[in-house]
Amino acid sequence: MTGDPEAKRAILEAVDDLAGEAEAMLAGLVRFPSTLGNEGPCLDRVASLCVETGLAVRRVPVEENSLRSHPGFSPPLVAYAGRDTVAALHTPRWPAERSLALQAHVDVVPEGAADLWTTPPFEPSVRDGRMYGRGAGDMKAGLVANIMALRALRHAGIAPAAEVQLQAVIEEECTGNGALATMLAMPKPDAVIIPEPGPGFPALYTAEVGVVWAWVTVIGRPAHVREASAGVNAIEAAMAIARRFREYEVEMNRAELIHSAFRGVNHPVTVNLGTIEGGEWNSSVPTRARLGLRVGVMLGRSAEDARRDIERIVAAAAADPELRGARVSLAWGGFTADPCAFDTEAPIVRLARATYAEVTGGSLRDYPATGLTDGRFFALYQGTPVAVFGPEADAIHGIDESVSLAGMHAITKTIALIIAAWCGLERA
Repeated sequence: MTGDPEAKRAILEAVDDLAGEAEAMLAGLVRFPSTLGNEGPCLDRVASLCVETGLAVRRVPVEENSLRSHPGFSPPLVAYAGRDTVAALHTPRWPAERSLALQAHVDVVPEGAADLWTTPPFEPSVRDGRMYGRGAGDMKAGLVANIMALRALRHAGIAPAAEVQLQAVIEEECTGNGALATMLAMPKPDAVIIPEPGPGFPALYTAEVGVVWAWVTVIGRPAHVREASAGVNAIEAAMAIARRFREYEVEMNRAELIHSAFRGVNHPVTVNLGTIEGGEWNSSVPTRARLGLRVGVMLGRSAEDARRDIERIVAAAAADPELRGARVSLAWGGFTADPCAFDTEAPIVRLARATYAEVTGGSLRDYPATGLTDGRFFALYQGTPVAVFGPEADAIHGIDESVSLAGMHAITKTIALIIAAWCGLERA
């Protein structure tokens, strides 16, 4: 951390002074329903916030053709027009010390059954020190912490003495292509911070599984229900295929297949039947059904290994007499993401641990994640050390998602002090 106690005190006081502004910023960002394909207005607002913070803003387009050959690329689900990511830059007077990137994603998952929420998912509500709303925890609180850490330095009359990037990206929840495009477009930093939320506790990500998305379409043979035996029920055939993936999930969680980074984690490899579409009429044998699958990939294997497994399972199902001649096809769209282990002894990670402990008196708990983050791009494809840690959040991807506001402020203080220690300081 910075060796100047006066500067440290000024930074911490600045975060406290700006706490109300930070909470208002978070509420404003939660109001944007920035689901897949709808991130544009939220990105525009983030760009404005970066300008207000004194940063030079660049918009980075996500160009599918230029990314397709990269090993971190995943096939997209929608077009990229109107969703250019935000890459903002602080440039010091005389660059010194070590550069840093602060990264966060603006995209959120769908709200699900909105009628089950205590308050509407895109109308932020504060109850008992927590802000509720879709994306409040995952991960707009982290985005606010990144912005407010830089604002706190300016409020204290100081600035980083090295380059600091602030990246706000799209599609962390389905491809990661926004992070990949932005990483490739920007100068390589000396370290990266991604304030992803902790799963019910302040967490430091130590490893993460890979993920592959697959889409299985089954075409049966329609018939009137009075002649159901003459038809082929596409939904029933699809369910038979889904059962095979449940068996695969059990196989992948055998103890001898679990990497040591995940020892003690219950059932770290998940196969999720996320979507199902099918059927035309209650009194007709359905013609078509489509399954959307999310298949976890254990560290030590690759996304390509998982794709081959998926191809094998689908081909075996298609040949099974149980499907009675249904036609089965497989398509890819969404994640083709490799698992990743983070270097927990990297200087930026050690600094994050020590700084959080000083700010809070507590500790960041090690978290081998059964989901994934954008941190993998920097670690796997750029060789840049990354510290992935963030505030305590609850029910992300679920009903009544929330984040601890005190936790968000603690992460803001932590990031601000890390910037001071890592980048050095100059007068604003």
